[in-house]
Amino acid sequence: MAWPRLSQRGPLLSRFSHHHVVVFLLTFFSYSLLHASRKTFSNVKVSISKQWTPSAENTSYELPEEIWSSNYLFPSAEEATLFLGTLDTIFLFSYAVGLFISGIVGDRLNLRWVLSFGMCSSAVVVFVFGTLTEWLRLYSTALYCCLWIANGLLQSTGWPCVVAVMGNWFGKAGRGVIFGLWSACASVGNILGACLASSVLQYGYEYAFLVTAAVQFAGGIIIFFGLLVSPEEIGLPGIEVEANPEEDSHRPLMSGADSEDEYEPNYSIQEGSTHQAAQAKAISFQQACCLPGVIPYSLAYACLKLVNYSFFFWLPFYLSNNFGWKEAEADKLSIWYDVGGIIGGTLQGFISDVLQKRSPVLALSLLLAIGSLVGYSHSPNDKSINVLLMTITGFFIGGPSNMISSAISADLGRQELVQGSSEALATVTGIVDGTGSIGAAVGQYLVSLIQDHLGWMWVFYFFILMPPGSRCYHNANRTSLVDPTSMSGSPASPDPCPTRER
Repeated sequence: MAWPRLSQRGPLLSRFSHHHVVVFLLTFFSYSLLHASRKTFSNVKVSISKQWTPSAENTSYELPEEIWSSNYLFPSAEEATLFLGTLDTIFLFSYAVGLFISGIVGDRLNLRWVLSFGMCSSAVVVFVFGTLTEWLRLYSTALYCCLWIANGLLQSTGWPCVVAVMGNWFGKAGRGVIFGLWSACASVGNILGACLASSVLQYGYEYAFLVTAAVQFAGGIIIFFGLLVSPEEIGLPGIEVEANPEEDSHRPLMSGADSEDEYEPNYSIQEGSTHQAAQAKAISFQQACCLPGVIPYSLAYACLKLVNYSFFFWLPFYLSNNFGWKEAEADKLSIWYDVGGIIGGTLQGFISDVLQKRSPVLALSLLLAIGSLVGYSHSPNDKSINVLLMTITGFFIGGPSNMISSAISADLGRQELVQGSSEALATVTGIVDGTGSIGAAVGQYLVSLIQDHLGWMWVFYFFILMPPGSRCYHNANRTSLVDPTSMSGSPASPDPCPTRER
C-alpha cells in the first residue's frame, strides 16, 4: 500500500539541514532572476513597437520630428510586431541549442561556475540590448538579433544547472511537492519581471531592462560565492548513500521495486564516500537520450512548452491589443497566469507524491487544459472574469509544465540505470528542456503569423491542439516503457544503452 510508505517520510524532514534551505532559496531566486529579465521583454513589447514605428505618439521623449522619423525601424506596427515575434523565436532556438550544450558542460564543470557566468554575462547582454542601444539611439535589426542569440545561449546555462543542484540535494521521496514548490521559481520570476517593468515603464522601456539586468548581475555574484553544488562539498553524504539499515522502508520509493526483499542497492561508489561527485563519470549525450522516458517526455514537453511560453511572451500584448487595456495594467494582470502555474505545480506535485506516480496526474491535467483554453479564448472584456479564467488556465498548463521540467527531469536523470552517476542529471534536463524550447521557438513565430493573418481566436485554436499532442507522446511513454517517474511498480527495464560504463 502507498499510504504506509508515505507516512514514513517524516524522518526525511529531519535530514534537511540549513544547507538544504540555502540551496533551495539560492537556486530558486537565481532562476527567478533569469526569468524576470525574459519577462521584461514581453512586458514592454507595446512600448518597443511604438518606438520602432514612425506613427507612434512620442510621449516619452521630446525629439525633433526629423530625428524621431529617422529612428524608426519599421513602417508599421504590424511589421514591428512580427519582428518582435521573430526575436522570440531567435531567442528560443538559441536557448534550445544552448540547453543541449549547457547540460553537457554542467555535468563536466562546476555547476556553480557555469550558473554564475551565465547569469552575469546574460545581464550584460540584456543591458546592451534594451538600455544601451536606446541611450545611444542605435537601432539595428541585425544587432538586436545577434544580441538576442547571445542572450539565449547564455541564459540556457540556468535551468540544467539549478535542476542538477537541486537533484544533488533532494532525493526522490517527497520530490514531487518539493520540486513542485521550487519550480514556481519561473512563475515568481515572471511576476518579479512584470512588477519591475511596470514600476519604471513610465520613464521609458530602457529603464525596465536596466533594473532587471542590474538585479540579475548581482544575483550571479551571490551565486558564485554562496552556492553549494552538492552535499559532498561539505562532507555530507549524497542522496544516493543516505540509506541505512533502519531506513529500508524508504528504499522502494527510490528503486521503483515492488518488494522490499528484492531490493538491492546499486551504488557504483561505496557508502560513506565523501568523493562520490568527483569519482562519478558523466554519461554521453547519446546515452542520456537512450534512457527510458527521456525522448517521450521531451516531445510531450515540446507541445506543452509551446503553449506555456506563448502565454509568457504574448499575454500582456494580447490583453493590451485585444481588450485595449493599458500596457502597465496588462502587465500586472498577466501575473495571475503565473499564480495559477505556481499553485498547479505545487498541488499536482503533492498529489503525484501521494499516488507515487507522476503520469496519471499529468494525463488528467492535460485533458482539463483543453477545456481551460476553450474557456479563456471566450473571455469577455471583464477583468475579474479574465483573471479567473487566466488563473485556471495557468493551473492546468503551467502546472504540468513545471512538473516535467523539474521533478520529472530529476526523476529521469536519477533513475535506476544511472545511479552512481549524478552527472547524468544536467544532461537529461538539458535534453528535456532543450526539446521543449525547440517546440516553443517554432510556436512563437507561428503565433505572430496566425495572429497577423487570422486573428487571436485562431491562435487559441492552435493552442488547443497542443495538449492532445502532449498526451499522445505521454501515452506512448506509458505503453512502451516502464514509467521511470513512478515511485512504485515493476523494476526498471534493462539498460537500453549497454555501452555505458556501469
